[in-house]
Parts: sequence; structure tokens; C-alpha cells
Amino acid sequence: MWVRFRAATRDDVPAVVGLLADDMLGAGRENEDLAPYLAAFDAMQAEGNNTVIVGEDDSGTVVATYQLTFISGLSLAAARRAQVESVRVAAELRGQGAGRLMFADVEARARAAGCRLIQLTMNAVRTDSRRFYEGLGFEASHVGFKRYLD
Repeated sequence: MWVRFRAATRDDVPAVVGLLADDMLGAGRENEDLAPYLAAFDAMQAEGNNTVIVGEDDSGTVVATYQLTFISGLSLAAARRAQVESVRVAAELRGQGAGRLMFADVEARARAAGCRLIQLTMNAVRTDSRRFYEGLGFEASHVGFKRYLD
């Protein structure tokens, strides 16, 4: 398996949204109107330290994606963190090593940015994802909470 990871461009947004929607949870929360996704991508570009990464196969097809945000903070002796979100691998490639390649890319980017910690959250119903993350050495060390604002 070969996947090359790079920062996404605006042209990649439809493929990223497709990966987000091709998922048991994403199917019910993503939609076909690209306008809000493009606006969010533009806002992320303007923010800095908040990047969508895509993985391409050898044909140039986007087959994986994740969002990486670098967060400076005071806790843990002022440790800089890498926050990983929206992790997806194309359904036909799951279980073939693309996720491991992705997290090698995450770690390389986090180390290059001076991070001492990689953190992520996942929906508790994603039992396969939990096993995958634990297999990479992640620990389920915290309880997370969300409150949606309408």
C-alpha cells in the first residue's frame, strides 16, 4: 500500500466531504451543498495551524483525510499539542495499512511542529476505530463531553 499525504487544496474539498459522508455517522450529518464546506476550508486556511490533510494513492485519487490542528497551551509544562479530527480512509482501503501510514504522517508533522502530545477524540460507537488507535499506542485516558450550540 502506498499513500502520499499532503495539505489539501480547495479543489480537494468535494473528495474530503465524500470521505466524511462515507461513514456510518457521517452519512447522516454531511450534505451535498459544498458552499459551507468551502467557506469552512477558507476560514481554516486563514486561521493557520489548522489544516486538512489528504492522502492520495498512486493514481492521484484522494483515499484518506484528516484534520490537524496545532494548539499551544500552558498545561503539561506548556506542551504544544497536535489535535487530530475527521480521520477517514476510503472504505475499500480500510484494514490495508493506510491508517498506519496516516498516523505516521500525523506524528511526523506533530514532531516537526514541536508538539509533545497527539490527542484525538472519536465517537464511542466506533469500536473498530478504538481498537485501531489503541494498537497505535493511544490511551483512552480522558472522558470527553460535547454540547452542541444551535
